[in-house]
Amino acid sequence: MTTTITIAPTPTSPLNAARTTATAARVLRQLRNDPRTIALLILIPCVMLFLLRYVFDGSPRTFDTIGASLLGIFPLITMFLVTSIATLRERTSGTLERLLAMPLGKGDLIAGYALAFGTLAIIQSALATGLAVWFLDLDVTGSPWLLLLVALLDALLGTALGLFVSAFAATEFQAVQFMPAVIFPQLLLCGLFTPRDTMHPALKALSDALPMSYAVDGMNEVLNHTNMTATFVRDALIVAACALLVLTLGAATLRRRTP
Repeated sequence: MTTTITIAPTPTSPLNAARTTATAARVLRQLRNDPRTIALLILIPCVMLFLLRYVFDGSPRTFDTIGASLLGIFPLITMFLVTSIATLRERTSGTLERLLAMPLGKGDLIAGYALAFGTLAIIQSALATGLAVWFLDLDVTGSPWLLLLVALLDALLGTALGLFVSAFAATEFQAVQFMPAVIFPQLLLCGLFTPRDTMHPALKALSDALPMSYAVDGMNEVLNHTNMTATFVRDALIVAACALLVLTLGAATLRRRTP
């Protein structure tokens, strides 16, 4: 007589609210014990804006021109850097492998990380926006709340990109090396240094495919228009859609072990 042993499969539900929030709570507890990471996430963008304001102390109009754009760029960079390293650390320490051996789907894990870092992104974006508008006298024609919205979407995009590229790195050093490949081209082509319409047609077409370009365009819409424009809505939706797409790709490429 042959005995057949059946192993119950891991639940395949793409997303479970209880597992997602439990993952987010675990990540936040770990971050609470890492003050340097919290300082990098929350304080560094504020410090950079403060330095930028006084670099252009003799030309406040210049700060008004680029300050709003950097208000969206700084959160993306810091969230990308911290998220990619934190996720890779989970994998190299074996934590990720143990978690995925439990009834925890990849979607739950990615969504939990996004929720945890998204919570920090809200704090980071709120502090940076408040500092720029109410303490550094950033001259904004539109509502500061719209600036905050774009800054938050850009921070979430940085989180999504960090989660995605962490799947292709074997060490923390390799994770940092993705920054020149993923962030720097967007920084050069987003319209911060020169209007995108004046770029070479090939570079203009490339910039149209990069999400940071729409974050900068959205910030400029708030800078120059009193009301919420259709262009602003389009730009915000594109950044949000890119963040969601990259999170989906991150869940699809998530691996238990390092390459």
